[in-house]
Amino acid sequence: MATKPTSNSLNDRVREVIDLIRPAVQSDGGDIELVEVTQDGIVKIRMHGACVGCPSSDMTLRIGIERTLRERIPEVLRVESIC
Repeated sequence: MATKPTSNSLNDRVREVIDLIRPAVQSDGGDIELVEVTQDGIVKIRMHGACVGCPSSDMTLRIGIERTLRERIPEVLRVESIC
């Protein structure tokens, strides 16, 4: 069973989960930057490095990042990648 983040604020909890995901993305030469977490549960991130322009970045976003965030933090409705 996955452990849940320990912080209270939505922003802090999202940041903690992204920090757990980050090493996997970095191992492929990319990175993730948390830009914003809206009050209505939208997480906005920016992809860096090898993720920019990579054909697999949308799959990484949807299957890896969004799924993990939504499983661990029910308030997260979706994740958007911004430029």
